[in-house]
Amino acid sequence: MSKINSLFLGLILAGSVGLVNAQTTQPETSTATSQSTNPTIEGLKKQVEANPKDTESLAKLAAAYQDASDWTNAIDTWKKISALLPDWAPSYYSQAYAYQSAKDDANAKLAYEKYIATIKPEEVEQNKKNLAYAYFYIAFAEQKTDPNKAKEHIAKSIQYDPSNEDAVKLSKALNS
Repeated sequence: MSKINSLFLGLILAGSVGLVNAQTTQPETSTATSQSTNPTIEGLKKQVEANPKDTESLAKLAAAYQDASDWTNAIDTWKKISALLPDWAPSYYSQAYAYQSAKDDANAKLAYEKYIATIKPEEVEQNKKNLAYAYFYIAFAEQKTDPNKAKEHIAKSIQYDPSNEDAVKLSKALNS
C-alpha cells in the first residue's frame, strides 16, 4: 500500500498542474483516438493484462489515459483500482476528476462524496486541498437542489482551504 501511496503522490506531483487546471477550467471531452498508437498506454495495457491485480500498473495506466484525455478508459481503470483497493481514497478523487472532465456531473459528485467518506483521519492534513475542492464541487452541485446541504459543504471547503476564492464567493452567494 505504501508503494501505491508514493506512486499516487508522484502522480499528483507530476499531474498537479492538471488537477489545478481541472479546478479552474472546463476541459474538452475527447475520445483520444490516438490512444491506440500511444506506446505508454499500450505497454501498460500489456502489463495489466499479464497481471490484472497490479494496482501500480493500473494507476499508471489510468494516469496515462487521463493525460490522453481518454476519460472513459480513465474512469474504467480507476474503478478497477477502487474494486481492488476500496479503502484507497485517491482512486475516488481521480474518478471524480475524470467524470468531471467527461462532463458527467452526477457521477463526479458521487465519486467526490466517496472520496470524502474514504479519507482516513490521519490522511486529512495531507489532503486538505483535495478535500476542499471535493466539498466545493458538491456544494456547487447542490446549491439549487439542497441549499442547506450546499451551505454545509461550502463551509467545510473553506475550512480546508480558506484561500479558495471560488469557494468564498459561493459561500457569500449561498448565505446572502
